[in-house]
Amino acid sequence: MEKNVENRDQWGSRLGFILAAVGSAVGLGNIWRFPYMAYENGGGAFLVPYLFAVLTAGIPLLILEMGLGHKMRGSAPLAFRKIKEKYETLGWWAVLVTAVVTIYYSVIVGWAISYMFFAIKGSWGNDPVNFFVKDYLGMTGFWNLGGIRINVLFSLVAVWGLTYVILYNGIKEGIEKASKVFMPLLIVLIGIITLRGVTLPGAVEGLNHFLEPNFAVLKDPNVWVSAYGQVFFTLSLGFGIMIAYSSYLPKKSDVINNAFITAFANCGFSFLSGFAVFGILGYMAQTQGVAISEVAGSGGIGLAFFVFPQAINLLPGLNGLFGVLFFLSLVVAGLSSIISLVEAFTSSIMDKFQMSRKKAVTIVCTVGFLSTTIYATGMGLSVLDVVDHFINNYALAVVGLVEAVVLAYLWNISNLKNHVNAVSDFKVGNWWDVAIKVVTIPVLGIMLVLKFKGELATLYGDYPLSAILTLGWGIVIALPILAYVMKNISWNEEVLLDINATKGEI
Repeated sequence: MEKNVENRDQWGSRLGFILAAVGSAVGLGNIWRFPYMAYENGGGAFLVPYLFAVLTAGIPLLILEMGLGHKMRGSAPLAFRKIKEKYETLGWWAVLVTAVVTIYYSVIVGWAISYMFFAIKGSWGNDPVNFFVKDYLGMTGFWNLGGIRINVLFSLVAVWGLTYVILYNGIKEGIEKASKVFMPLLIVLIGIITLRGVTLPGAVEGLNHFLEPNFAVLKDPNVWVSAYGQVFFTLSLGFGIMIAYSSYLPKKSDVINNAFITAFANCGFSFLSGFAVFGILGYMAQTQGVAISEVAGSGGIGLAFFVFPQAINLLPGLNGLFGVLFFLSLVVAGLSSIISLVEAFTSSIMDKFQMSRKKAVTIVCTVGFLSTTIYATGMGLSVLDVVDHFINNYALAVVGLVEAVVLAYLWNISNLKNHVNAVSDFKVGNWWDVAIKVVTIPVLGIMLVLKFKGELATLYGDYPLSAILTLGWGIVIALPILAYVMKNISWNEEVLLDINATKGEI
């Protein structure tokens, strides 16, 4: 048994693990979601509930997941199986949600790759919205495939090809080496974009809208729920990623400090992105003679592929270079997240079937690429919008809530606290238990109830009911069922011996 544990892949250094964990947490949401969350929820005042959420939910849950992976030495399904056989379903539920997210997330990164090249000559012209929707995506809507868009398909080949090569080479030689390139590069890119953004005419007005506090919003419970939602989704919680990544740590690893560093690095990157985004939006508003609210629109795909191409058109010089740097930053941030998403699922397959990394990565990346081709069709954007809405708002949040309940109430959480305290430089006390039991679980529950009430009030996006039922609720309901099926597939005998041995220790 001990041999199996020691033969598990390991990080080459603590820095490598932290950069990979930060790379997983830092993604497209930091660049295009956080700035708008702050803007729409009280500006600088939003930092109060946001930082409170980081301290009372983000860091406690990171410690929880990192501690579980480090103690159990396995992916999410294996880690939960070692606690109790029936909890394995929860582990598969988490990584299946991860698989669905990976499939549509990869196409957004693919778009960013295309736009890196479009930016050189400003191929989107004077109407970036029309170019993106019609010329590039050939959008048709439900249920009209409209054929494969070759540009998008080639970009997907690049995304999955890079992911395959990196994961194929393992933890130390693949993910760690890639993270040591991606993370410094991303910091430099965002630094350059921020510096350019805040020095443009009108940038100060944009930054005022981003930072000027409206403390009256702190009385609104929805603002606090939004803060917790942002923290939960941006730190890669509930995906099984941090469980898998931490399982590759050496036995003597400072789990608690690693969690704090990952969380605060993620926060810092989000804050820096806000300066970049709103500095440029301020310039756009001044150039066009309109209010910030008119150019701001909303965060997400619209910011990256509608608003920023227009902003690049308006720049006084070096438009192409700035455009390439911006979309390259999206590619790097997205790729670092995709690598972690695919690894969470791949490590689960490796553990369950005692499959070699090379074989598992080959199978997962091939199936992933073939599955994502639906998003390269004319109705790809519509499918992505529906699947993303229901997976992010319901599937992921439910998994996170169930995970917290299982570990906090149905298992003795003090086992995990004792473990992380034993291997870390400083200890967590009773505040950790209280944060998970009294803050995180109720807030996640309230968040789900509020979102569900809103869902019942109106049909999302005015899409056909058939699309909502199949690609929305259908996928949300199918995932736990498929997770239960995966749980009932037999484990390799060697793994079962390791599981039984571990049970004797917990």
